[in-house]
Amino acid sequence: AFPSFAITVVSLVFVLFSVFAFILLLPQHEVGTNKQIADTSIIFNVLRIFLLLSILCYKSIKPFLLLSFTKNAIIFTFCIIHLLFHTFVHNFVSMKTDFLYSTDFYGMNASKLGNTCMHLLCTAGEGSFVFNERSYHIVKNDLVVISMPKRVSNLAAHINMKVEWIAADYKFLQNLLPSNNYSIGGSISLNQDPIIKLTDEQMQHILSDFHRLRDRMADRHLKFYRELMGSLCLTMMYDIFEAHAQRDASDQHSDRTAYIVKQLMEILSSGVSRRERNVSYYADRLNVSPKYLSATIKRMTGHSVISYINRHTMPILKEYLGDERLSLTQIAELMNFASLSYFSRYCSKRLGQSPSEYRQSLQPR
Repeated sequence: AFPSFAITVVSLVFVLFSVFAFILLLPQHEVGTNKQIADTSIIFNVLRIFLLLSILCYKSIKPFLLLSFTKNAIIFTFCIIHLLFHTFVHNFVSMKTDFLYSTDFYGMNASKLGNTCMHLLCTAGEGSFVFNERSYHIVKNDLVVISMPKRVSNLAAHINMKVEWIAADYKFLQNLLPSNNYSIGGSISLNQDPIIKLTDEQMQHILSDFHRLRDRMADRHLKFYRELMGSLCLTMMYDIFEAHAQRDASDQHSDRTAYIVKQLMEILSSGVSRRERNVSYYADRLNVSPKYLSATIKRMTGHSVISYINRHTMPILKEYLGDERLSLTQIAELMNFASLSYFSRYCSKRLGQSPSEYRQSLQPR
């Protein structure tokens, strides 16, 4: 009887400690900051492993079938509670990583922001950082735009430095804009130099965009929350595009690598990705090897060739799926998929839904 009692007590301790850890680590000093909650998720994983190992070790000594029904029920209940609570925390963490706001300069390259696009405004003082193995210095009225900020290192701030930043899920922002938008050329330019010097007027516009996003982050209960946040993000991005376009108005690139990037974007803008989604096709068009093309695009933009191909393909795919006159088989043929099942897998991976589910989501509710 003692081992059964012991494993039950251990299970209870794990669950109570998990709840305690969650409550202890939940408070946040910034809107949307998710480090504490993410750390809690890690604790849950560790505790769950310990719990399962404890059960397995005990089961190897004395099978559960030999225990009383009541004791089995208690152990099983604790396991279920633990797993469900872990799932809740995991979902909570995922939900919190869509949009983040902070005034902590040293938090801009946190590992949890790896899949976001960082927009940072320096409102006072000065600081520096290293990005793509190059050092940058920022002062008041400087805007920094960096996708995947985990590539930032060597952060240093003057004691009087003040910043505000908004980080948003990179894929979410990508899906807001047409594939042939200025954002593609802009992202390439910003990968080379992520700093935009703003006028006082531009600074106030973008700072206001930040604050509107910050103030609506807590409204997750709204049915159209993501659409609302998307519209606010669009306003911010177009304000940034305007400032960036002025910065790069006279910037002309003539080197071969920049030419390769520009030509690839022009080919993709023609809509050829409707049927051609292999890197080798584009490499042949540009008279380079697939390896060279992939390395060049990655170095110049920070993103893969495939990501740009998919980015141009998504609007075409969504347009076809929105046309009820076309069957899924017809769309698969139009887009040169080898089979309907492959087409379905592609949609599920890129859209997060099957073709049928995506079509259903477009219907009025």
